[in-house]
Order: sequence, then C-alpha cells, then structure tokens
Amino acid sequence: MQEESAEKEINEEIKQEIQGDSIVDVGGAGNVYEIGYLLVPTTAEEQVPALYGNMKEAVTSMEGTLISDEMPKMIPLAYTMLKVYKNVRSKYDTAYFGWVKFTMDSQKLLELKKTLDLDPNIIRFLIVKTVKENTIAARRFMHREGGGTSHRRPVTAKREGEAPVEINKEEVDKEIEAMVSAA
Repeated sequence: MQEESAEKEINEEIKQEIQGDSIVDVGGAGNVYEIGYLLVPTTAEEQVPALYGNMKEAVTSMEGTLISDEMPKMIPLAYTMLKVYKNVRSKYDTAYFGWVKFTMDSQKLLELKKTLDLDPNIIRFLIVKTVKENTIAARRFMHREGGGTSHRRPVTAKREGEAPVEINKEEVDKEIEAMVSAA
C-alpha cells in the first residue's frame, strides 16, 4: 500500500516537473531526452537485440524521434539490484546496459515512463533531459615509436650534473619509527 502511494507521489512530481517545463522548440520537435536502462541478465544473448528494438519502438510509437543509441552490453553492477515482478523478488549483480537519445514532446514523456515501468525485462531506467550534441568523450591514445599505442606518462626533466640520490632503507625505517613514536 505504501509503495503505491509513494509511486503516485513520484508520478505527480514528474508530471508537475514536465508540465512546468518552459522550453519550447520551434517546429514542435520537442525536447531532447536520454534513457539509460538496465535489462535483466537472464535474457538470452540472442534476445537482447529484440529487447533493444522494443525500447526504440516504445520511443517512436509515442512520436519520438531517435537521435542516437547504443546496443545493450553486459556489465557488472556496482551493487545488487532488486526487481519485483508478479510478487517475485529477483536479485541481479549484472545487467545489460544500453541507452537511447531522442526528441519527444514533453507531454508524451509521462506516458513513455508508464510504459517502461510495466516492462518486466527492465530492471531500472533513468530519463534525463539533455542536449542534441554528442556528449561522449572520445578515447585518446598516443602512438609509440614502435608502432603500438599506449598512454604516455609526462616526461620529468632531469637536472644536469646531478647524480641520482641513493636511498638507504634502514635510515628511512629509523626515521619513520622516530616520527611514529613521537606522535
């Protein structure tokens, strides 16, 4: 009973937030949103593309326009997540993570949220208002002289005429013990 009232409160907050949205795009294209979602790991590898298609279909069926997306990939979760479906509680330590970026009228967004809430294959999802531009940072690699790629550490300048300082482990240990005992 408490879960239902909490869910109703959350839905009301989302509805108020969406209705209070003052951004209006010319041409009725709608606002740009991104859905990040986790699919249940019990899904067979062959079924993942179908669920991925269902996610995109849910967006387009509500007059959304896809901008970009990524096929779900299996990832380990930072913590165990629970999903209750038909009074059965399931725990997951891994999931398929995917995302879809799209434009949609803000009035249709609540309807999309309700549709995704009812999908038993989605553990959790997050809808975020974003920008149309690509915000994924590209990986940068430095080329080695040997032809391979690697990450390079900054070069430290050596001082001319200075010999490397030798470290005596016994002296260091004595100094550490002196500092620890003084404290």
